[in-house]
Amino acid sequence: MSIWSPTSWREKPILQQPTYPNKDDLSRVLKELENYPPLVFAGEAKRLKEQLADVAQGNAFLLQGGDCAESFSEFHADNIRDTFKALMQMAVVMTYAGGVPVVKVGRLGGQFAKPRSSDTETFDGVELASYRGDIINGVEFTKEARVPDPERMIKAYNQASATQNLLRAFATGGLADLHQVHSWNLDFAHKSEVSEQYEKLAHDIENSLKFMQACGITSKTYRNLRETDFYTSHEALLLPYEEAFTRRDSISGEWYDTSAHMLWIGDRTRQLDGAHVEYLKGVKNPIGVKAGPTMEPQDLIKLCQTLNPDNEFGRLNVIVRMGANKVGEGMPKLIRAVEKEGINVLWSCDPMHGNTIKSSNNYKTRPVDAILTEMKQFFQVHRAEGTIAGGVHLEMTGKNVTECIGGSFTVTEEDLSSRYHTHCDPRLNADQSLEIAFLIADTLKESRK
Repeated sequence: MSIWSPTSWREKPILQQPTYPNKDDLSRVLKELENYPPLVFAGEAKRLKEQLADVAQGNAFLLQGGDCAESFSEFHADNIRDTFKALMQMAVVMTYAGGVPVVKVGRLGGQFAKPRSSDTETFDGVELASYRGDIINGVEFTKEARVPDPERMIKAYNQASATQNLLRAFATGGLADLHQVHSWNLDFAHKSEVSEQYEKLAHDIENSLKFMQACGITSKTYRNLRETDFYTSHEALLLPYEEAFTRRDSISGEWYDTSAHMLWIGDRTRQLDGAHVEYLKGVKNPIGVKAGPTMEPQDLIKLCQTLNPDNEFGRLNVIVRMGANKVGEGMPKLIRAVEKEGINVLWSCDPMHGNTIKSSNNYKTRPVDAILTEMKQFFQVHRAEGTIAGGVHLEMTGKNVTECIGGSFTVTEEDLSSRYHTHCDPRLNADQSLEIAFLIADTLKESRK
């Protein structure tokens, strides 16, 4: 067997990578990044793996959500705060109504690079290189903007660093206190049936907290009432950047990717002999792998054995992304193969990527009904197979966007143009995310009876 190193991925075939015109500039930037402080610490990644082990064994639930692709132009403290609030709302719904602890992982602080279905895109007869995320090139449809620029990696690091710092402050500085459950409501999220449902739940929580306070249990004496653990994740797509943040833990001597607590491999880059699998098999972070309709059971088994050779609980998250009405056909065979081999994985559902459509007015969108359908089918299959539905993986935002159609506060195709802000894929807004949270909570509550 070949010996793994942070650079051994360079000897493997690789997909979804930019071609930088100036290799000297690229080398200079990567050398500079290697000397930058880590964005996360090995101990935090270890703690996340322990919590994900609880999820994989049915003792907690994973909520993973955030931007499809973070952008430089929308970087603002308010946007980070609002997404944090939306995730906290979802988590408290699942915890209180569903009766299970929720592990919170954001698609934040590093989710800059995006895989594309084509190397080029055409608009009004002009063909240019595809936009691959702000860490690589610009979204503007000009020849100059689409040239990959390594300096963008430095800007991405600086933005990720500021985001991580702010998230830590929110998680430990008071905003996560359960007594703030009403303050997590976003300014625009007051008009729908689901937001009224949340208000009722928040009122019930406040009454419970008053009872606990009378018993001497307060946020001053119990950390879990005033703080939360909040982790970050992104797709480990741009491997030169990830390599620059691959550091050896001073305590264990093991390698960690310190750009995020959790990394995942996309459905387009999960080739067994490919660079992305080679890279992630060697770092000790908890990792994920996307499994779409083309995933064959034998390929998933080999991926699990390669990425998690010690069969650890909490190490590997299989993120299933089939599309509505395809789960019943595609997922049982994967579950049965994994169960037959006695492999320990965390199963989570990405109901976003298999349900992307073009609207009649030519916007890329996702119907909330299809997202809810895939989520329901994910739980139904696990119930039928006697296995554990462990988590959800969403592209969402705390901003008042109109990018996904439907939901209890209905967004129509005509509404899409009013607040369509995404640089890549359509995201759920806070109301639509809450609707999914209540669905998950009801399902968790039912499964615990």
